[in-house]
Parts: sequence; structure tokens; C-alpha cells
Amino acid sequence: MIKRQDIYDMYWYFACERQNVFYNKLNGKKQPYTNDIILQEYKFCNCYRVLDRVSQFLLRNVIYNGREYSSQDIIFRIVLFKIFNKEQTWIYLENKLGDIKLDNFSFDRYNELLLEYKEKGNKIYNDAYISCANKAFGYDLKHQNHLALIEKMFFKYDMQDKILKCKDMKEAFCILRSYPLIGDFMAYQLVTDINYSDVVNFKENTFTVAGPGAKRGIKKCFIDLEGSSYEDVIKYMYDNQQYEFERLNLKFKYIKNRKLQYIDIQNLFCELDKYLRVYRPDLKSNRIKIKKKYVESKSKIDYVLPPKWNAKL
Repeated sequence: MIKRQDIYDMYWYFACERQNVFYNKLNGKKQPYTNDIILQEYKFCNCYRVLDRVSQFLLRNVIYNGREYSSQDIIFRIVLFKIFNKEQTWIYLENKLGDIKLDNFSFDRYNELLLEYKEKGNKIYNDAYISCANKAFGYDLKHQNHLALIEKMFFKYDMQDKILKCKDMKEAFCILRSYPLIGDFMAYQLVTDINYSDVVNFKENTFTVAGPGAKRGIKKCFIDLEGSSYEDVIKYMYDNQQYEFERLNLKFKYIKNRKLQYIDIQNLFCELDKYLRVYRPDLKSNRIKIKKKYVESKSKIDYVLPPKWNAKL
């Protein structure tokens, strides 16, 4: 692999400085959290995917909310939440339906509620990433096709039981990927979120998939992959992270007992691609602007990690 050395080094700088921003906020420091003007102005995801606001909501409200659920219900709850990927939509459905479980799912009832929610001017979906929106099940509205997908997954093909029998992340990914409206990116996100729960225990760093944003970032960091795949690059970065931070005299603040995982390495390439749209606009891709400016959230997060990780901030 032939590196574009200055941009390759920028990957490690960006990861370190973004993590510093996280800890500065966590420790109660006041703005600016960094001297980097691009990081000051624009919104970037955390280095560890699990620390982002939506993932934290998933952990606290969907998976580990203090109530007892069957393993099948946990998978159902995770997939349903992630299809829309929006906290307010989940809260709305819970307020209307009570506890969200397999035995209270109804296409007609969910459709009625989401239509009502949408007609009041609310967004059903998070716009952080765009889920597939074709009419795979013949409905005109996106959410109706997704509800039909849920119905097919859980009630026609008992996908939840198949996932529970999987031996590894790749096998579970392939099951998820086999359904309409679920592409490589979404399947990888879903299997990662399911693996946050304790109903499965897949080894994380045996499988990865590079999403579109990660591919853009990789192309900017490397002049030529020389036959290596995007996934090979992610594995290379994972294996060499501690060496690279030391080489560049960067003191990255790891979560205790936890290196950056494949999913985090992959996401960091996506975030670096965004950063470089401002820092190095000459490195062109099909995206030229960063969509979101940074706005301080008024609500604070009491951070949690999956208990099975035995890790601490």
C-alpha cells in the first residue's frame, strides 16, 4: 500500500484530537475544547462509535433499560430502533405502545402511529445516514416498506432465532444482508449494535465492512492500495494504531482495556473524509461540504458501556 504520508499522519492526529475533545467535554472544561478551528466549527462523530449520542440512547433505553426481555425481543428492539435511528421516534412509539416487544408488533398499528407522527411535522428518520428507500415491498412511503421488512424478518423468517445461532459476526452479517433494503453498510451497523447486547458475544475484530464514507477517507490516505481491499486497510490500521500514535508522539486517550476496534477505525476514515473537505479541498470526492456545524447540546450524557466489555472511560 502506498500512503499519502501527510494525510495518513493526519488520520492519527484527527483521532487523537477528536478524542481530546471528548474528554475535555466529559471533564467539564469550557469551550473551546480544542484549538483546531475545523473541529471547533463542525460536528464530528466520536472516535469510539459507542460514545455517540444515538449509540448511548440505544444502550440505555433500548438494550439495558432495567427491564427483562427475551433474547428475541432484544434483537427486535435493536433492529426496530436502528431502522429509524432516531431517539424521538422511539420515545414516541414507546409512549403510544408501552413496552416494545415482538408480541405487540402490528404493521397496521405502527403504520398508523408513524403516519400520525409524520403529519404533525416530525421526522421519522435520523439524517445521520440515509437508509435504503426503494419500494421493495410495494408501498409508497419509506417507513411502510421498512415496517414490511420488519414483518418479514421477524414473523415470516424468524430472523431473531437465526441470529442467536450464529457463530460469528460475519455469519450474522450475511443473514441481515440477505434482506431487501439492507445493504452492506446497514447490515454491519446492525450486527455491531446487536453485539452491544449480551444475547450474542461475537469477536469484533474478525470481520469488517468499509462503508462509503470510509472508502472515501481511505482513498485520500492512500495513493494506491496495491491490490489490498478497503477491509485490509482497516485491519492494518487496527494492528498498527499504538505504533503510529507513538511514532507521531500523540497521546491517544484509550477507553480502559479497549483499543480502537474495526468499527471505530472504519468510522474514523469517514470522519477524516469530512475533515479533509475543509482542510484539503484539493483531495476531491463526491462530497465537498460538511453538512453539520457543531452546536453544543443542552442535554448531558451519563455515559455507559456494554457490561460485557469490562471497560471504563
